[in-house]
Amino acid sequence: MKIEIGVHHVGLNVRDLDACVRFYVDGLGLVPIERPDFGFAGAWLQAGRQQVHLLVQPDGAPAPPGQHFAFEVEGLDAAIADLRARGIEVSDAFEIPGVGRQAFLRDPDGNAIELNEPRR
Repeated sequence: MKIEIGVHHVGLNVRDLDACVRFYVDGLGLVPIERPDFGFAGAWLQAGRQQVHLLVQPDGAPAPPGQHFAFEVEGLDAAIADLRARGIEVSDAFEIPGVGRQAFLRDPDGNAIELNEPRR
């Protein structure tokens, strides 16, 4: 598997969602887009072909496990098979209704990486 398409989105932990949305929208010109209900607060912002996903981190709480970045891939199942053949642990693919399919793995330091196959 080669990453040829690029980064799909970056997920960032935030404490003050309103202030961060204002910063990215008013300050940097990103565009708010629809976000599915994941059961926790956040916002999705379009940045050209890429996105920034803001994830609310409550005061005093450890960083949520949702902190990650994503590579956009074509052929998610083949990518997963290729990585597993190389001895890399990857989750099974799963569907986010109306969004696409994804799977997760971690780098040697434990950073979460998403493989994202958007719905076309």
